[in-house]
Amino acid sequence: MIVHHYIACDLGAESGRVVLGALSDGRLMLEEIHRFSNGPVHVNDTLRWDVLHIFGELKTGLAKIAARGIKPESLSCDSWGVDYAWLRDGEPLLTAPFHYRDPSRNEGAFERTFALVPRAEVFAETGIQFMTINTIHQLHADLHMRPWVLKSANQFLNIGDYFNFLFSGVARAEESLASTTQLYNPRKHAWSRALRTKLGLPKKIFPDVVRSGTVLGPLLRSVIAETGLPNMQIVATCSHDTGAAVAAVPAEGTGWAYLSSGTWSLLGIESEKPIITDQSREYNFTNEVGLGGGIRFLKNIIGLWILQECRRHWAKEGRDYDYAELTKQAEAATSIGALINPNDQRFATPGNMPQKIVDYCRETGQKPPTTSGEFVRCTLESLALLYRQTLDQVEEVTGEKLTTLHIVGGGSQNKLLNQLSANATGRTVIAGPVEATAAGNVLIQALALGHVASLDEMRRITRESFAVATYMPQPSPSRDAALQHFKSLK
Repeated sequence: MIVHHYIACDLGAESGRVVLGALSDGRLMLEEIHRFSNGPVHVNDTLRWDVLHIFGELKTGLAKIAARGIKPESLSCDSWGVDYAWLRDGEPLLTAPFHYRDPSRNEGAFERTFALVPRAEVFAETGIQFMTINTIHQLHADLHMRPWVLKSANQFLNIGDYFNFLFSGVARAEESLASTTQLYNPRKHAWSRALRTKLGLPKKIFPDVVRSGTVLGPLLRSVIAETGLPNMQIVATCSHDTGAAVAAVPAEGTGWAYLSSGTWSLLGIESEKPIITDQSREYNFTNEVGLGGGIRFLKNIIGLWILQECRRHWAKEGRDYDYAELTKQAEAATSIGALINPNDQRFATPGNMPQKIVDYCRETGQKPPTTSGEFVRCTLESLALLYRQTLDQVEEVTGEKLTTLHIVGGGSQNKLLNQLSANATGRTVIAGPVEATAAGNVLIQALALGHVASLDEMRRITRESFAVATYMPQPSPSRDAALQHFKSLK
């Protein structure tokens, strides 16, 4: 029996992982080999990514695989979007990359950009939703705050592509990740010349773009010598973690939406072409490129970040709950009816999240939560209603009837949120696989190497390899009233 092995380096905003994939007889097995913490580093009142530390951790994971005598055929890295590293010639890093939550760069981002290019034109060129963290605003901030960088650098690479470069020596922008920058035209499948010109960004800094599933080249000899791994191919799969996760959604037929649930919630559908209309701009949807050049029509929604920040705050106070305990507390807590708008800007930044929730509830005339269980339940109920609102908007914009919501990623383990989502949306929820991003990363490698024939086959493999849980909506006479209450919040 032939067994193909692949390595997925999956980088998230809280942790990074090296995952070993084994494909045999139409089934995929994943094994987490190495996990490490990841997060912003505070340097001179800025938030940065310690990418060299991350690179070292990834090589530790590779060495563990080599020690077992396994001979993988390929490797690929995926990451969150928008952030980037600067390169020049033989210098692999000119300056520590900024973290997308750095407040000094986000403040006034829209005003700086839209003073040069009208908001409507930016959307018409890219179809990407407006967020102050987008690469377009970060590059424009560098142009004005650190002009020396753009003069010195040859190009930028978004994070997943940057690590593929460190392993292969080939600097390319993979299309799914490039499309998150709000500088890429998904109709033309090219960087937007109009935006680049009007913002004063030099052409030289934009890397060549390759399609998802492109083989970049062999693993660098220096990495082979350091880790003990044999030679293998480096593949640009979907370098954007959501793109990889969506490729592994175990769906079939029509009428389904996906939710990649983690620090962020990314909710949407697949579309053959970009949906760039006044209505999609008004609802702030995004058109990101997926496997095969299709479009992931979705909305980036703040997700379990709010719960993560609450947990961090309580841990500082000596109440170090794990997520399972917090979910149990929320299940036991009676809903007090208080809701928040997760998209309120205050919830997007680090800090005392429980106090932010209290302040929001008081400002909106609601009784605030008092126990940790009530805080968690308030957050999860609010997220579920935000999912309902977003799904309704997708239907309105596209005319497509959605009956099923596939929830993948780490957030799919939260049974309470899954059931609340089914209740709030009135749709069947299918939760799993948890490892959708790593599965998608590995299966696109298999596609690139000719071991898998198509996206449909990838999804069949996912269905046959991973267990899922189904949640049916429970009758709730207050569901519509709760939705109206949620919509009234600002």
